[in-house]
Amino acid sequence: MMAPLLTGLRIIECASFIAAPSCALHLRQLGAEVIRIDPIGGGPDFKRWPVSPGGDSFYWEGLNKGKKSIAIDFSRPEGRQLITDLITAPGADGGILVTNFPKDGFLAHERLQKRRPDLISVRVMGWSDGGSAVDYTVNAAIGIPYMTGGAESGENPVNHVLPAWDLLAGAYAAFTTLAAERDRLRTGRGHEVTVPLSDVALAALANTGQVAEVLTGGDRPRYGNALFGAFGRDFATADGERVMVVAITPKQWTTLLASLDLAAAVKDVEARLGLSFERDEGLRFVHRDALFPLFERAIGALTLAQVRERFDAQGVCWSPYRTLSQALREDPRLSLAGPMFTELEHPSGHRYPAPGAAAAFSGVPREPGVRAPRLGEHTDDVLARVLDLPASRIGELHDAGLVR
Repeated sequence: MMAPLLTGLRIIECASFIAAPSCALHLRQLGAEVIRIDPIGGGPDFKRWPVSPGGDSFYWEGLNKGKKSIAIDFSRPEGRQLITDLITAPGADGGILVTNFPKDGFLAHERLQKRRPDLISVRVMGWSDGGSAVDYTVNAAIGIPYMTGGAESGENPVNHVLPAWDLLAGAYAAFTTLAAERDRLRTGRGHEVTVPLSDVALAALANTGQVAEVLTGGDRPRYGNALFGAFGRDFATADGERVMVVAITPKQWTTLLASLDLAAAVKDVEARLGLSFERDEGLRFVHRDALFPLFERAIGALTLAQVRERFDAQGVCWSPYRTLSQALREDPRLSLAGPMFTELEHPSGHRYPAPGAAAAFSGVPREPGVRAPRLGEHTDDVLARVLDLPASRIGELHDAGLVR
């Protein structure tokens, strides 16, 4: 069996919540050693919901799978010095920090770099100017809640539940970590990398054309569940279920029409309007009010089972709407018995499947999932192995309450 791709790389994580911990999780699941340093008793995300009936955080267990955990008293100078020693410990594959701590605190890059000039610090931030922000406030600031929702929302913002900017920033921070490490291998120099959620969000909107759209035509109206710029929407079935149907490419459009026997009806609409929908998804969006009733009637006359049979036979791009529990039960493509998941006993005492890396590499077997650590589970091992401290010194640190 080949070793995981990032074997030997050592990451020190001083972080909480989603973005920075997910960055370190991505690196861990590709083989890096990640040592997470938390305050004694846990950081601000240690009890973050969702939680077990006993109050243990499933969120914390999910974002810290496979990491080593060391607990140190951050409030004392001796504790902060110990953290500095771990971050700047020697070794060609060490000297990498992932954090969301403020730029000017005791984890300031300039301060740490005096101890290790080739240090790589990857710092996830809220705003690029250092201002406090989380995914949900960045989302509000950049205008997404005024794009989501339908006409019934009026002037009210509509939030969504997926922390998209956190997740994107975590992934972006992971590959910038590897870019900085690659440059260090070539040049020997370190880097301070900053990844603000606000910049990730603004870049994402600009890269998908939405900034240019606003600058040339104003803010986008709300369209409810209609897919902007193409054909797509939710439709009700005869038995009260709902399905999401999408047709962007010409093939998706023709297979959808064939599955519902709507080719002739759509030809009539095209003749009336003097245009063709086949190769122009934008026209399907512009004239959606002429098209949607055809699909409402056709899909509304079928049960979900009949829709499934027709759509799957033609290769239509669609999905039924489901709760997460339904998805896990009913769709084998989302099965927890798949190769990405490993059934594990977790620190909360609950046994449930946990994912490893979402990517699969040819010639490299998937590494089995690994549970999250108990808080401070690896304190003694990390101090001995990374800092070469003898057992007697580690015992003194415990006695002084500096570590646990």
